[in-house]
Amino acid sequence: MDDTRLYVVIGGGLAGLAAAVWLSEAGKNVTLLERRGRLGGRTHAMRAEEVDDVPDNGQHVIASGYQHLYRYLTSVGTRQHVAFPKSSTLRWPDGRKVTMQTTGAGAVRTLLGVHPDASWADRLRAARATLRLGWQALHQPADLADLTTEQWFERVGMPAPAREALWDWLALGIAAEPVDRESARVFANVMATGIRLGIAHRTPVTIGYPTVDLDTLYVEGALKVFAERGVDVRYRAVARRIRIENGAVTGVLLADGTEVPADAVVCAVPNSNVGGLLDDLPEHPEIYAAADKLGYTPIVSTNLYLDRPLGTESAFEGLIGGTGVIDEVFDRQIMHGRDTERAWLYCLTTSGAYEQIHKSNDEIVDEQVALLRRYYPAAREAKVVQAQVVKMPKATFSQVVGTDTLRPPQRTSVPSLVLAGDWTATDWSATMESAAQSAAIAVDLLLT
Repeated sequence: MDDTRLYVVIGGGLAGLAAAVWLSEAGKNVTLLERRGRLGGRTHAMRAEEVDDVPDNGQHVIASGYQHLYRYLTSVGTRQHVAFPKSSTLRWPDGRKVTMQTTGAGAVRTLLGVHPDASWADRLRAARATLRLGWQALHQPADLADLTTEQWFERVGMPAPAREALWDWLALGIAAEPVDRESARVFANVMATGIRLGIAHRTPVTIGYPTVDLDTLYVEGALKVFAERGVDVRYRAVARRIRIENGAVTGVLLADGTEVPADAVVCAVPNSNVGGLLDDLPEHPEIYAAADKLGYTPIVSTNLYLDRPLGTESAFEGLIGGTGVIDEVFDRQIMHGRDTERAWLYCLTTSGAYEQIHKSNDEIVDEQVALLRRYYPAAREAKVVQAQVVKMPKATFSQVVGTDTLRPPQRTSVPSLVLAGDWTATDWSATMESAAQSAAIAVDLLLT
């Protein structure tokens, strides 16, 4: 093993963190460049001073099939901080609610439709449609890339009650796009990955959540690894260009005019930040074009601290019929066991927030409080102790029709330069697992 080679990772988001951790595990000399004053990228904790709390910049969920993410969490010592509930709750504005099983035999009933208005005929149609979805995910029709997820649901005959209670929400969560915009191929690819993992491990893929804040889950353990293994973390280091000479990486030029020597580079930045970095790479026009065409999807997260509990029954609950899509409410008391002396924390996240992203913070808070009051009687008299709105206009790359073949591979024409990030080609959509898998592939390419 040649420990004198210099490995530079550009970007301190999850893909960059994972790449730096795994390269250091292999005994490599690693420097991590982060343009901001902290690590974590689009996944980090914040401070809520008035209530002396540490909420996140957005609520995350984690699937049981996230193998590469669990490898990362194991490497940084935080694997134990992920929980998988056996059920969640769906609520309607008229007071109806149902329990949705997410594990075991109950998960099968969930797939067949848990809508309280679903008839036996609806459930039979949902069963047939679900089988068709699974088959076509594994044996994809030639025109699937030209369909929206909504058109695919209609083609297989998915009944409206099953879509309302499960499938539209699932598709929105996977691609952060409404079903009338989302690429059916994207949803099918993730569904196929979940089926294969379920068969391999003899258990269905289910949904869980972190039991700690995102800094504790992703960042703090990585910092300990970096300290132990001598990883050089440089903050406020804005990379401008990766130097390539005679088909090999030689360094990374920074915005301040200095250059960081490098024998190998992992470029782990979002598609919105890749412009200019790869100018010396022969195929950079194609990568830049793909990054631009992938575009961006906005996400808005709201942390609401209330003076009383809402009366939630599950860690996360789906609110159906609120704003045309399923909204979710995350109860951080159940999830984290947090103290409620100062307030109760509830987190709401809107994916594909094309309309909400342009509203003021006050408008968003008023909108979300009004939403809670429609579904939870206890919210009608609740007072907001503190509220935080996190707008991410470029939260993920867009996964609408026509984008499924754009994601570039981690390998480039220069063996000592690899790409990483959830927008590069992986088995998953824009998820933490996609970021971790891309890092695993990138590191393997450099090490082999």
